[in-house]
Amino acid sequence: MKLLTGLLFLLILIFAGCKTLTPEERRAIDAQSCASFGFKRGTTAFSTCLLDLELDRRADRRAQFEQFNTPVIVYDGRYRGW
Repeated sequence: MKLLTGLLFLLILIFAGCKTLTPEERRAIDAQSCASFGFKRGTTAFSTCLLDLELDRRADRRAQFEQFNTPVIVYDGRYRGW
């Protein structure tokens, strides 16, 4: 019983740490970052800063999945990823 309770508690802690941000929360964080860089809200530079942050985030996401696009070659019964 203690083991089951411990596992349940561990699962609750793991899932409590997994929180995704809503688009509104992400936008507010990005706006705060751009403002801290010195950009004024409502300017073209501020909009460019927001766009750059989003493009960087998308590039990071693409890079995470790039490893799955490499071909696998079987040679002499051994797998080699190129």
